[in-house]
Amino acid sequence: MIPFRTLTVAALAAALAVPSSARAAATVGQPAPEVSLPDTTGATRSLSAYKGKFVVLEWVNFECPFVGKHYGSGNMQSLQKKYTGQGVVWLTVVSSAPGTQGFVNAEEANRDTQKRGAAPTAVLLDPTGAVGHLYGAQATPHMYVINPEGQLVYMGAIDDTPSADPSDIAHAKNYVAAAIDAVKSGQRVGVPATKAYGCSVKYASGN
Repeated sequence: MIPFRTLTVAALAAALAVPSSARAAATVGQPAPEVSLPDTTGATRSLSAYKGKFVVLEWVNFECPFVGKHYGSGNMQSLQKKYTGQGVVWLTVVSSAPGTQGFVNAEEANRDTQKRGAAPTAVLLDPTGAVGHLYGAQATPHMYVINPEGQLVYMGAIDDTPSADPSDIAHAKNYVAAAIDAVKSGQRVGVPATKAYGCSVKYASGN
């Protein structure tokens, strides 16, 4: 488990500087845009290959303190293990551009995944940011839930408590879990879209 480091107000303010200019092509209630990216083994993973299954897309940057909150506490790993154990496909996406915070190559991504005991189905590499922009991913973490029919049923924050303090997780409402559980039980998703909180996705400059 990664120890949580106390953050200064200035560091938190900088981490929360999520760009407002990004516009999502992904729309709740509509078919999720196709994803076709290499994973850390070099194999191409396409969203269309998982038709008939729930899919979670999770944008990540392991240098971000808000990501650190959910991985350092074991919260993200618990979600991954719980839902992949139920047949959900969990795809972690890295859209940090080369030379920016959070950029990793395949070997480094595998190392980080193993080091943290993470359990996604695969880690996808998006160094050009093409898929990140397609989905309007603005923050790390930024979460998306796709139902077995291929429709986007949730997009936004992982939970309703926008802080980098792990102690807040215990009383937070987890939107990802709520969305999956609702659809599985034949109910409507109560909160289908929220504003993601965290560090801005480190896209290439001018991209």
